[in-house]
Amino acid sequence: MLDEKTNQPAIIATDLVKTFGRTRALDGVDLEISAGGITALLGSNGAGKTTLINCALGLTAQSKGDIRVLGQKSGHALARQSTGAMLQNSDLPDLLTARENIELMASYYPDPRALDEVLGLCEMREFCDVQYKKLSGGQKRRVQFALAIVGRPRLIFLDEPTTGLDSDARRILWKTVRTLAEQNVTIILTTHYLEEADALADRIIVMNEGRIIADAPTTEIRDTVGGALIRCVTRINARQLATLSAVRSVNFAGRFVEILSADAVASLRALLEIDPELSDLTIERPSLEEAFLGLTNRTNGKTDP
Repeated sequence: MLDEKTNQPAIIATDLVKTFGRTRALDGVDLEISAGGITALLGSNGAGKTTLINCALGLTAQSKGDIRVLGQKSGHALARQSTGAMLQNSDLPDLLTARENIELMASYYPDPRALDEVLGLCEMREFCDVQYKKLSGGQKRRVQFALAIVGRPRLIFLDEPTTGLDSDARRILWKTVRTLAEQNVTIILTTHYLEEADALADRIIVMNEGRIIADAPTTEIRDTVGGALIRCVTRINARQLATLSAVRSVNFAGRFVEILSADAVASLRALLEIDPELSDLTIERPSLEEAFLGLTNRTNGKTDP
């Protein structure tokens, strides 16, 4: 779907390259993101996620290629006015209250959200009159999120938004992100919490060493692993389990073992032959985490055990 105001996709990147000395942080990225929905950018540290966001925001100039945001060159005033951002490393005036920081940011926009609406969306009325320097780390992140949405942006970048948040604060942010997406706001999310991407994103883009190695709807990314996840309690050790038919990986979580298998029937039959007394057995589809690890391992030349 095209952006309603510009008749353009929210983001278009063509052969985007960014170098820092000899390091290619972005290595020929081609990308198009339509208006609306939630896209998660996944990748290990140094994969290029934050550099891509900084190029889109105009905070970093690309070395080669082109990137357009809401129909404008990245960093253009019209694009900035319609874009909100919550970055990893950001801070606000310490002596202003949360309310005052929101009011200050709102003053930069022609049609900002009402203060009461923002306080309600972010559920921060109870600490809105506290000086920023006196807020907890999680409360500060909620204020930063409030500033990202106060200008009624059509595009929002959230770079690791829930780092440092407790479960309640994370729930609040997830709820608001979904509400904004339903209003046709385009949201680009980076996160190390794969359950967060699984819960929120319609589309997942996986980056590795400055390149996009996968780009598909969340369900398709998860299905790239195939097979099944066998979870049970067994007396068999990891080395033996790894040799069983169709087993891709073995991981212990407390008293449980988690076996990622390309063929659950074959693996389970082999396991029951050597441990007929195994217990607490469940078989599930692989998670997004297994899919992510599988994709990056393949790209890095690693193979499953």
